[in-house]
Order: sequence, then C-alpha cells, then structure tokens
Amino acid sequence: MVNYLYIYVVDRDFGFAPNPFHGICTLATCKPIIRKHAQIGDWVIGVGGGRLGATGKCVFLLKVTEILTFNEYWSDTRFQKKKPLRNGSLVMMVGDNIYHQQIGNDSWIQEDSHHSNQDGTCNLENLSRDTGSTNVLVSDHFYYFGKSALQVDLASIGYKNGVGHSKKLLSDKTVAAFIDAIERQHKNVINLVLDDPFDFSNASKRVDQSTRKIS
Repeated sequence: MVNYLYIYVVDRDFGFAPNPFHGICTLATCKPIIRKHAQIGDWVIGVGGGRLGATGKCVFLLKVTEILTFNEYWSDTRFQKKKPLRNGSLVMMVGDNIYHQQIGNDSWIQEDSHHSNQDGTCNLENLSRDTGSTNVLVSDHFYYFGKSALQVDLASIGYKNGVGHSKKLLSDKTVAAFIDAIERQHKNVINLVLDDPFDFSNASKRVDQSTRKIS
C-alpha cells in the first residue's frame, strides 16, 4: 500500500478539528476529502495560517492508526468523552463526536455542538460538508502543539501554504526525514496536548463553514 503525508492549513483551531483530547487525536469533521481518502499508515499535518499568526508552523501532526464511520465512532465506548457537552468545560464543549444515524433511518443527527447553529439546531451547511465523508480518522500516535506551534521546514518537502490540501509520498526520502525529525525532537510529548488550541478561549462559539463566520 502506498502511504502519504497530507498537508493543509488550519484556519481555525478550537480543539474541535482535530480534537486532540483524552489521549486520542481525531479528525471527525471538516476536511472531507482527506477523511475520505486517507488510509491507515498515512500522516496528516495541520500548519498555521495568517489568521492564527502561525504561517508555516506545525499545529499538529498525526499518524492515522484507525478509521471509523460516524456511526461506529458514536457507539464506541472509547469515545463517549468526545461527545459534546455545551454546558461543560471547554474540552467538553468542543467534542467532535457529533454525527450518527438512528437504526433504519438514513438521515443524519447532528448533536448540539461547535458545528450547530447558535440555538443548538442543526446547521445544514456544516452537516452537508462534514458528511461529504463519513470517515473519522483516529490516531494514538500524534503530536499536538496548539499555540506553541512548531517551526518546521515545509520548503524541504516542497510545500507552501495554500487553499485545499497537498499530499506527499511517504516513500520520498525528504518527506520521511521531515516526519522523523519532528518525532525525534518531540518524542517526550507524543499523544499529549502541549499547549491550548489557538482559539480555545472561544470554545463556546459556533462556526459556519460556508460563511467562515464565528459567532
């Protein structure tokens, strides 16, 4: 199997997409194309952009170690803490385990969450985008730097911040060396949240992906 490193710009960093809490990093919303095509053994790196004031810095790096469907994620006992609780702590507010279907019904339920409307009702635009892939990428091998985003040499792997995502072959020696350097230098913080997400103080707010509005 051919494996890749997927790269994209993290425009908003609430701790929701990805969600690095409870010892497991999950990408369960946003980035439907990456979630659809990524395979176990692939890597995903999120780099900062202008809005975060962290252009070219690594916000997180994860290795895909498991892939679940939304329904599997919802019912899995390991991930009950990732279900959102909007009157809970900041970590609880940004829970990303928000989509599931009832038995015998194909329509999606969107739990009251960071991707819902302000009154907790379903945000249809977010639902449509998020369910563009029903895959949840799960990682028990990740590095999450948040506000302490790490300066990395993206030029060495031929990447420059842009719209959408890029992917690089892991078999490329420069890509392998790029990942290995991060792993060697930060082995003591694997599977930890090194610093809060950039937008963590606004965890109670909602995001509309179609308008990019945070309210």
